[in-house]
Amino acid sequence: MSLRPSRAVFGNLVVMLLLALVAWLLLRLHLEETWWQGAPLASHWRWAAGSVAAYAACCALLWWRGRRRDDHPREGDEAPLLLVWASQTGFAQQLCERSADVLRAAGVPVRVRGLHQVDAALLQQSTRMLLIASTTGEGDAPDHALPFLRQVMAQPLAVPHLQYGVLALGDRSYGHFCAFGHQLDAWLRRHGAHPLFDTIEVDNADPAALRHWQQLLGQLGGNATDLPDWTPAQYLHWQLRDRRLENPGSQGAGTWRVALVPADGVLPAWEAGDVVEIGPQHGPTDVDAWLATHARDGATIIDGQPLRAHLARAHLPVLPDSVPADDAALVAALKPLPHREYSIASMPVEGEVLLLLRRLLRPDGTPGLGSGWLCDHAELGGRIDLRFRSNPNFHAPAQDAPLILIGNGTGIAGLRAHLRARVDAGATRNWLLFGERTAAHDLYFGDDLQRWQQAGMIERLDTVFSRDGGEHRYVQDRLTAHIDTLRQWVADGATILVCGSLQGMAPAVDAVIEHALGRDGKEALIVAGRYRRDVY
Repeated sequence: MSLRPSRAVFGNLVVMLLLALVAWLLLRLHLEETWWQGAPLASHWRWAAGSVAAYAACCALLWWRGRRRDDHPREGDEAPLLLVWASQTGFAQQLCERSADVLRAAGVPVRVRGLHQVDAALLQQSTRMLLIASTTGEGDAPDHALPFLRQVMAQPLAVPHLQYGVLALGDRSYGHFCAFGHQLDAWLRRHGAHPLFDTIEVDNADPAALRHWQQLLGQLGGNATDLPDWTPAQYLHWQLRDRRLENPGSQGAGTWRVALVPADGVLPAWEAGDVVEIGPQHGPTDVDAWLATHARDGATIIDGQPLRAHLARAHLPVLPDSVPADDAALVAALKPLPHREYSIASMPVEGEVLLLLRRLLRPDGTPGLGSGWLCDHAELGGRIDLRFRSNPNFHAPAQDAPLILIGNGTGIAGLRAHLRARVDAGATRNWLLFGERTAAHDLYFGDDLQRWQQAGMIERLDTVFSRDGGEHRYVQDRLTAHIDTLRQWVADGATILVCGSLQGMAPAVDAVIEHALGRDGKEALIVAGRYRRDVY
């Protein structure tokens, strides 16, 4: 993986070194010349002091140009999102700078700080915070983080207004993997802060985990970013077997069921809770329009593929000046489109990867990059670029333990995979709470759910539909109404899995769980791995 400081940082360092070298050479020449001329010693020091002062002024100018600036939100907007790094080698700081770029591209004002620059007042002022924290040695914090540990974490601080997320960097070959990231997460939870999502662990700069983090950043901005992946995925060749609209007549956006199979017929293993990364493509109309505008032949073969195929998988250059005249040079300069992540709704025994996705529309009415590709442009039997990503934080508990599944919208996909795995294992103590708009149009996988319930494989099935009226509109309302049942299931050893929207549902359900069990009870579930979330 190639993550380096910005060119501006390198440029400033180079210029400062050159200035220092020039100042030293001039000083040496001056001293040699005045020595032979017999000049007074005081003049040597005056000249040297002047050189040092000039050099210091140049350094100050470079610092002023390269200083870190805070984004200023528009009047009435919330405070900038606080991005914090804790780094021993500089890698976490580089990731923090790249994260800031992603958020700014999504229109989110940010404030970037090292952990040593964060005090209690800054935490009190912030409403959202993301931490990128390295672990050094055997579970230790980076050196510069010690003031925060001694001065801030020792305070009886209350931050119930703060939402946060943690990217924990570590190395599994050492003991106490990602310990400092988890220490920060636990401290924030104890002091009332609310996690936006479960801590993401990164083992030795694992590209898949970092791509997942990058996608979450785009979602925090209200949309999936179209910036290129930091490290492009190495995709497998799969094919589109089938797709169909699941909610015709719904008041919401179209939701599609998509079935994929491997091109070579060899189905790999995966676990319930895992996700796939899909490499999207532009629609043929967009590629043809670009080729016509720039007078290029899409059939020209470059590196074994037609130019059209290269363009379909890449950001299309917009400015004429940025388009190389030579086709080979053009292909070499293309930046691949970013991946899209989807929860797997099926298990390997079913012979296909099943996805459920909502067809999103941009402000101009055109479909989104990933959903447009899978729902509109990809041809049946055509190639789909796919890569699996293990998601251990959302894997299943032991089969003999009760399981509570809570989700809304397309979040039912990840929950369906868990239910199918439990059905196959003969585990019957399952409680599903699911919410959508209308029962008539938006009960996804309804046939499966009803069949499994009738077979005794789902002990409790609670569905709520916000547009149908009724006593409860959302899953958090239904969960509140059955709070005593929730307490009893947890007392019986149940694990809670939540899958669905990062905004709205997930924090509301989290609040109900905390109300039911208390903060300490919820923390105990998290520590035991019995409360897990996959939210987006």
